[in-house]
Amino acid sequence: MGMPLFGLKFASFALAASLLAACSPTMDYQGDGPGPIEQTSSVTLIQITNDSVGGITPETRYSAKAIEAALPGFTTEGVQTAVENTTEWATAVFNSDGFQVLQVFKDSDGSVREVHGVTHHLAGPNGERIGRSFYNLGLNRRDCRVGRSLWRGMAICKAKNAPNVKLVLAIPGYDGPFDQLPPDIALQDSLLQRILWQPKG
Repeated sequence: MGMPLFGLKFASFALAASLLAACSPTMDYQGDGPGPIEQTSSVTLIQITNDSVGGITPETRYSAKAIEAALPGFTTEGVQTAVENTTEWATAVFNSDGFQVLQVFKDSDGSVREVHGVTHHLAGPNGERIGRSFYNLGLNRRDCRVGRSLWRGMAICKAKNAPNVKLVLAIPGYDGPFDQLPPDIALQDSLLQRILWQPKG
């Protein structure tokens, strides 16, 4: 009955994106001593700030038409994807090359509840880039909590001076315990996977 987690189109584009990213001239590979190799990008398709994601603002209604109007040049399609505690349908936003850039989630009143930035070609409110390490993002452990359920073992951190934005980081090779953040040495090597924006923090 189709792909239960991400949707067929998303999976094919995600595979293509990962293969192309490996040879893309816009990708920067940076090693920081013994830590993880960071894979980031100098291309910014969409800027995420405390107040908006590109043209998506707290006033944007949740519909394909409204989202496409807020993001000219991008297209949308429904996908099923994982949030922290469950899977749900969202509107995925694709760039002109067909790569998924954002996932937009619906609130009960028909507005946008949350937006997830899911590509390296984004910039957060402080210049955060997916693929950067906790250490190089300059994050502080006290601003983070451990993820639950489907994001078990991940770190969810507040973005600096941007209460509407959170950062989700994966910890390479971390094998628990999953009810608490890992030791500092492991947390420093965690890598940014998603940038989350909400109209209200």
